[in-house]
Parts: sequence; structure tokens; C-alpha cells
Amino acid sequence: MTYITGEIPIGTYNAADLANLGTGHSALDGGVGYTYLDLKSGHEFSVVSGLTGNFTNPHTGYTNGIDWHTDLAASQFVTKQLQVGAVGYFYQQVTPDQGAAPILRNFEARVAGIGPQVGYLFPVGKLQGYLNLKAYWEFAAQNRPDGWNAWVTFSLSPPPPEATSHSAMVTKAKGSAD
Repeated sequence: MTYITGEIPIGTYNAADLANLGTGHSALDGGVGYTYLDLKSGHEFSVVSGLTGNFTNPHTGYTNGIDWHTDLAASQFVTKQLQVGAVGYFYQQVTPDQGAAPILRNFEARVAGIGPQVGYLFPVGKLQGYLNLKAYWEFAAQNRPDGWNAWVTFSLSPPPPEATSHSAMVTKAKGSAD
């Protein structure tokens, strides 16, 4: 898969506040991904890698650098609905932030994380629901906090196509007339 997505400022933002509901700036992210799923064995592996470019925060005049991020997941479906596995990610800022006081020098962040995941598929009316819980232990941090974090994801999608029975294939027998 390939993807492109964006971020627009939402929520409230005040440069004088310690915490804000929004980032105060826009961003553009694009990348590629691949998923391998073996329906017979229940093995699944996914990788997604991309770059994020940030626009200047008009409230502060600060621009975060471009970052590269890669996410990995490997899991085993223990039933048709339940999967368990491991997840990880790597984040590296590839260009420095701009707009900081010169005394701060180049500011580039990095962090990696690894941990467990569990996911569950279930019907929601005519749709398919998916609930996923991931927890990451972060390490190798540079210029950013590290520790534990957890993510809960819920998504709805059309159900997978119904399994079709193998239809009889009509072939011409060897030596038969047209």
C-alpha cells in the first residue's frame, strides 16, 4: 500500500499554556506499507514506513523537523477472531527543528519502542469491528521522553467476502473433439 495523509490544527492552542489539545500546526505524512497474511497458518506480519513534514506553528514561529518512522507488527491468529503478537516502532527526526533559540543548537529526536499486542475481530451489524490493544516500552530516546505507552484502536470496515465453494471447472478432456 501507499498512503498520504495530513494533519490540520484542531482544538485550542495557546503558546503560553503548558498543555494544549492541539499541536498548533499542520503536517503532511506519506509512506508505504506491506502486510503478509497466511490464512492457513494464521501468521501475520506488517510493516509501514513513512516521512512526516511539519509546517510552521504560526503561534510560535517554530517548525518541527522532518521525521522518518517505521512500524512493525507480527502476530498469530489463535482463533479466526483473536490474534496475539508483538509490535515495535522506530522514530528518527532527519532534519532539525527551526525557530529555536540558537543556544539550543540542532534539535533532532529519536526513540524506539517494542511490546505486546492483542486484537479481536467481531461483527457489528453488517460491518466488521476490530479492537486492538498495543503497549510499547520505549528506549534509545534522544531529545524526547521515553517510558511506557499504550494504544487502543477500534475500527469498522466492510466484512470480508464470503468464502466461496470451489466451483467445478469445465475443461476439455485430452483428445476430445470441439
